[in-house]
Amino acid sequence: MTDKRDDFDPNAYNPTFEWSFLAPKFWGTWLIVLVGLPLALFPHKAKLFIATKLARMLINKPSRTINNAWVNLSVCFPDKSEQEIKALLEKTLVTAGTFLLSFASLTLRSAKWLQNNTTINGMEHLQSTLDSGSKAILLVPHTWGIDIPAVVLASHDLPVSAMAKRQKNPVMDWLMHRQRVQYGGRVYERDNGIKPFIKSVRDGYLGYYLPDQDHGRNHSIFVDFFNIPKATLPGLGKLSKVSRAKIIPVFSVFDAESGKYVINISPAWEDYPSADEHIDTRRMNAYIESELNKTPEQYMWVLKFLHTQEDPKSFASPYNNKKNWMAGYKR
Repeated sequence: MTDKRDDFDPNAYNPTFEWSFLAPKFWGTWLIVLVGLPLALFPHKAKLFIATKLARMLINKPSRTINNAWVNLSVCFPDKSEQEIKALLEKTLVTAGTFLLSFASLTLRSAKWLQNNTTINGMEHLQSTLDSGSKAILLVPHTWGIDIPAVVLASHDLPVSAMAKRQKNPVMDWLMHRQRVQYGGRVYERDNGIKPFIKSVRDGYLGYYLPDQDHGRNHSIFVDFFNIPKATLPGLGKLSKVSRAKIIPVFSVFDAESGKYVINISPAWEDYPSADEHIDTRRMNAYIESELNKTPEQYMWVLKFLHTQEDPKSFASPYNNKKNWMAGYKR
């Protein structure tokens, strides 16, 4: 990095405010924003109380989103009883709700507030990698606090380069982008290719790689995830090689009880990549499993990350069967 860093890149995604954002069709979005801003400043115990009430209400009135989470938890933790799954689902929703009620704090509060409310474990692993002259790609699973490491590290003058998909709602897309890059960094649209992202990593930005969504059969290989074949992007090893970067796993935690953020940074992977992309991809999934076994409530279980089936002739998604998960809600 140069002393005077310019984060602007014409190849990056750089949305700006448009007057069309004030059109009536977006008034509902602005209402949510206006309500969410003061809520973020509420005492944490009040937000925890609201999130707990909402979580219990959602569980008693199941939706497709709740169905996704129930299916994922049931499949990934087959040894848990329905009562245990339900308890874990409630804890997940409380974590998500409390985090979302606090989400605007990242914009409303200062960098000092964010740093004081964040614990970083293992920062020495990242620092030693950078001090050695190596580039770094952070492997960050989809927890509720997935944006937190990027914003926190940028506030410490360690800006991140990420790939993301544009939000359907342009107002929320603009607001979220502003929050993500408020202390520096770049975001590239996934659909525009990976070359600008690779260049930014070579230029010294911390790569931000999100490994665990289902991108379909054409872009994936099937590798075990909690002993289930899961469609998984296999490109992390190649990305590490072409970027000349070390892979550093990072797991973001939001403590719903305290309202604090925790970032756990693991040592950089040695002997990576290997000559076998299946081994490399399985290593990635195994890391996610190990973290989720510690704090499963942190994960975005609402995502359909098991949608694509291994058998190409099978079109049956596990999320289509409501018979089993409905029974769990009635207990």
